[in-house]
Amino acid sequence: MAELVYPPVIGAAHGLFRALDIRIDMKGTENIPRKGGAVLVSNHIGYLDFIFAGLTARPQKRLVRFMAKESVFRHRVSGPLMRAMKHIPVDRKQGETAYQHALDSLRAGEIIGVFPEATISQSFTLKSFKSGAARMAQEAGVPLIPVALWGTQRLWTKGRPKNLKRSHIPVTMRVGEPLEAPTDQYAGAITRRLRERVQELLEAAQRAYPDKPKDASDSWWLPAHLGGTAPTAAQVKEAG
Repeated sequence: MAELVYPPVIGAAHGLFRALDIRIDMKGTENIPRKGGAVLVSNHIGYLDFIFAGLTARPQKRLVRFMAKESVFRHRVSGPLMRAMKHIPVDRKQGETAYQHALDSLRAGEIIGVFPEATISQSFTLKSFKSGAARMAQEAGVPLIPVALWGTQRLWTKGRPKNLKRSHIPVTMRVGEPLEAPTDQYAGAITRRLRERVQELLEAAQRAYPDKPKDASDSWWLPAHLGGTAPTAAQVKEAG
């Protein structure tokens, strides 16, 4: 079936990024398979992460179907677009339906995008990973593709006003080599290795990132362990 909506949406996103002069630095895209199923796994630091993570597959001419919370599909604007792009709604009370939908898509040769932290990390550090991505990869017999994003939190993230004006914000993305998910290994062990891979990619993206906070008031987007004023994971947990 022809993709009537997804390519124009990608084109519109590229147009917006050019208008905002977002400087995208993307490396490792050759690790996205040209054909066949895969589970693309990314860290989650901003509301636009699915757009940027999806862009990592475009050099290989692939589209990513993301698993996203069901409320996004109820929105009068985003809902019709998400459905037309064949993303997968996740109702946390009936997660098995979304899981089976994703499995069927993987077996049909699709790339499924997953944020295994489940929610945005307000500390901008990696939270614990849920094992669903590893279990899907095991059952479908497909690889896991680790991805790290950095800089997207400066555009729009939880608890901060969105910054969709021409501010020349860089976004750095790194794609790692595929990680196999053998059925004779525990999903928890695979998930731990996957998280380690994403952590390595995140640190590489942070090292390559060309910007630093302009002053103390601008250091909110930098994690505490890198000298910023973002809350630590413990402070986020305590505040929640």
